[in-house]
Amino acid sequence: MAEKIVITGMGTVNAVGNTVDQTWNNIVNGVSGLGPITLFDHSDFLVHVACEVKDFDPTQYVDAREVRRRDRYELFSAAAVDQALKHSGFQITEENAPRVGMVISAAIGGIQSLEDGVLEIERGGPRRASPFLIPMLMPNGAAGLAGIDTGAKGPALSVASACASGQDGIGTAWMMLRSGMVDVAIAGAAEAAIVKTAVAAFDRMQAMSRRGLNDGTPSPFDKNRDGLVIGEGSAILIMESESHAKARGADILAELAGYSASADAYHITAPHAEGIGGSQAIRSALQTAGVDLNGVDYINAHGTGTQLNDLSETRAIKAVFGEKAYDIPVSSTKSMTGHMMGATGALEALLCILAIRNGIIPPTINYKEPDPELDLDYVPNKAREKEIGVAITNAFGFGGHNAVLVLRKYA
Repeated sequence: MAEKIVITGMGTVNAVGNTVDQTWNNIVNGVSGLGPITLFDHSDFLVHVACEVKDFDPTQYVDAREVRRRDRYELFSAAAVDQALKHSGFQITEENAPRVGMVISAAIGGIQSLEDGVLEIERGGPRRASPFLIPMLMPNGAAGLAGIDTGAKGPALSVASACASGQDGIGTAWMMLRSGMVDVAIAGAAEAAIVKTAVAAFDRMQAMSRRGLNDGTPSPFDKNRDGLVIGEGSAILIMESESHAKARGADILAELAGYSASADAYHITAPHAEGIGGSQAIRSALQTAGVDLNGVDYINAHGTGTQLNDLSETRAIKAVFGEKAYDIPVSSTKSMTGHMMGATGALEALLCILAIRNGIIPPTINYKEPDPELDLDYVPNKAREKEIGVAITNAFGFGGHNAVLVLRKYA
């Protein structure tokens, strides 16, 4: 029987909080991270709102000179890594460093640095390119910098699987730990894609909400949902084998009991209408965790607020759970944090751990009018107290990438 893999530390920076405690307090109170876009001039855009990180001071975590050499997504990662390690109480030393792995994912990476670099070269020629441009734009940059910042010398990876990147990264770390490759993993994701190029491109795909600040957006599972709202930030978990965590007397927060991934093999952006790939990933993740259908107490949905995704995901859940699906609370925390692209799945895993520990299910805010085709319990607008033994979290991304994590109360 494989050894349990447990969570011992957490850190996050996102649109509703710059720490774990601040984030959780705002999530359970249904606080939206929505605001006007301040990171670029959006006057000629049809999209005017986003879920930006607020009041973030990277010099709390990185030397001021180094801040200028890192992309915004890498700074978010550095903050979350620092928080998570301190929360875990784990000390990286020369002796244990080779046994500490890092899987810090990004679907997009340093797109602001790339955009700035292209414009600089266009204005002034190739010599205007920053010597730090490549390390700032590469999606594995955050993982590499985590090793430099912490001294960890185990495998350093980044998984790029669109919106499933964060959960696939955590799942990869889970597999590394189960195989015995490492004893500890720093795992999660970071993203900072609130830039002209990304917002324009997603909007041209008709994936983004064009509502205003006071119009109730994003609105996952609502009949009048009109698309996602882009967010940004990072979430990091410290993961360990149970024996390693117990040997050092760590406070074990939860067990990561299962993981699975699948491909829709259907369309480069649209999910399969019947949720075939998503349902396959859910079933397989539950099987790896040894959890039967009656054992799931909460589902943190991918829940982007697009017409296609919310319907496909609802059908996937019904395909797996049948009539039991109507008894399981399903909520979308993206209604508050926005869609952090590759990083959202990592944050949603963190929120599942907090839901388990606190016995509180986060709400889906901005839910006003039920859609007859979407008839599950979406925990509308208000958090709910409930004992949670097992929670699952879904991440379904462009390209047909599906990832599911199963988190269980530690016992």
